Amino acid sequence: MAKQHVSTTLNGNAVEFLCESRQSLLDVLRDELHLTGTKEGCGTGDCGACTVNVDGRMMCSCLFLGVEAQGKTIQTIEGMANGDKLHVLQRKFLEHAALQCGICTPGMLIAAKTLLDHNPNPTEVETRYWLAGNLCRCTGYNPIIDAVLDAAKELRGA
Repeated sequence: MAKQHVSTTLNGNAVEFLCESRQSLLDVLRDELHLTGTKEGCGTGDCGACTVNVDGRMMCSCLFLGVEAQGKTIQTIEGMANGDKLHVLQRKFLEHAALQCGICTPGMLIAAKTLLDHNPNPTEVETRYWLAGNLCRCTGYNPIIDAVLDAAKELRGA
């Protein structure tokens, strides 16, 4: 099968890659671009572990084809921190012990960042609703919600 040439913006950088027409963006990120922060949980779009931001929208990268990335702007967990400086959400996840095994964490962080990009002052209910597509088996969700709300407060300067 012939590989397709794809040009995209990934974590702020112009990137080109070759991928098979049936290859998921998740597989492209991990296998072709060696960005292993995005995790595969279920492979069916049900758990949110592979969540990335595509043109400002959350996407399960296991359901999004690599060829669909053509001309898109994509952000993965590798693009959240600024060098050695963690994004406020990453810092708050650590402060609130909102991570344990780490499988859901990258997708949860991307989903939370997308939420705060769209709504800098979410309520607890809005936050729970927004993150409902991201499953976690370890934390019980409360530390995650607390971390997101605390990050939102800090980002607003409150």
